[in-house]
Amino acid sequence: MALIMKYIESINRYMDTHSDSRTKDWPMMSSPFPTLAVCLTYVYLVKVLGPRLMENRKPLHLQNLLVMYNALQVVFSAWLFYEIGVSGWLTGHYSFRCQPVDYSNNPRTLRMVHACWWYYFSKFTEFMDTIFFVLRKKTSQVTTLHVIHHGCMPMSVWFGVKFTPGGHSTFFGLLNTFVHIVMYTYYMFSAMGPQYQKYLWWKKYLTTLQMVQFILIMVHAFQLLFIDCNYPKAFVWWIGMHAVMFFFLFNEFYKAAYKNRIMKQNAALANGHAKPNGYCKSINAHDDLFLPQTTTTEAAAAASATAKANGNANTALSNGHANGLKNGYKALANGDAVTSLTNGSAHKSNGVLLANGFGNGNGYATQLLDDVAQELKHRKTPK
Repeated sequence: MALIMKYIESINRYMDTHSDSRTKDWPMMSSPFPTLAVCLTYVYLVKVLGPRLMENRKPLHLQNLLVMYNALQVVFSAWLFYEIGVSGWLTGHYSFRCQPVDYSNNPRTLRMVHACWWYYFSKFTEFMDTIFFVLRKKTSQVTTLHVIHHGCMPMSVWFGVKFTPGGHSTFFGLLNTFVHIVMYTYYMFSAMGPQYQKYLWWKKYLTTLQMVQFILIMVHAFQLLFIDCNYPKAFVWWIGMHAVMFFFLFNEFYKAAYKNRIMKQNAALANGHAKPNGYCKSINAHDDLFLPQTTTTEAAAAASATAKANGNANTALSNGHANGLKNGYKALANGDAVTSLTNGSAHKSNGVLLANGFGNGNGYATQLLDDVAQELKHRKTPK
């Protein structure tokens, strides 16, 4: 224990010597251990304690809270984007090729330093994304990618605020806050109800936007490995490798979700549940995107779309004379099913009944008609 305390003391001493004196007395900046403790607590809460506490409880309905939370995140992200932009990146005072850290007390520089700390603070507020999942019992959404992404970001940003608050690496914050403006806007409208689903056609582009973000961060960071710039190489690797890690994690998640969606689509087609162009739009609203807050309204919209796609076939099966499957050959023997089918009652559904093979995808309807035709052919007509 004494050895551990000595090691911690040496780390703190090193950090006090080499850290930025402007931020060392700010909240959570004296040592990395408080931030590390919060991150580990978050992981334990959302992966262990939270699901255990909610196991025998009903999921909470948090629609109004989700709308308000996401609206606040949009405003917060927009403010951060503005502050980081006007402090350097959007004013022409920062170079996209090489931007050393300014350790002076220039008002514009101090504005960037404060923006860096608030960006660090925003990483804690994003923990609520996962906590809402747990409270709503959406534990399937608490994926490894989700927890890694949220759990390590405060710790990563802490080092930037501690040693390099400003300069080249703040490009990460500029891009990330822009992505969050778009992302939380989507979540806000999604939480507001099914009547807003028609405005969310751009959902499928969000994961692509996130991956493009990481590519730009990689290129921007790693360029300093090939040019002379007065910026710490350690932070070039720190930022660049984070972007690499998140890019591949998001990419694998996207590919897995896409394959899962295609498999479910094919299964639905094989079972006669839907047409291809309808099912792609309705299946699993969260599958094609790493989204913290897929709402029940999206599931309702998906169910509605699937029900509409199934409407004709279900009506023909349940209400038409073609319900011989349920009643056996009794209906067929009376000629009702044949008359119904040949008169077009089933064909009015655009061939869904025959194409789907009565829900089994094996051509049973066609075979059934052949059997009935043979039976009627050999049956004697009563005199």
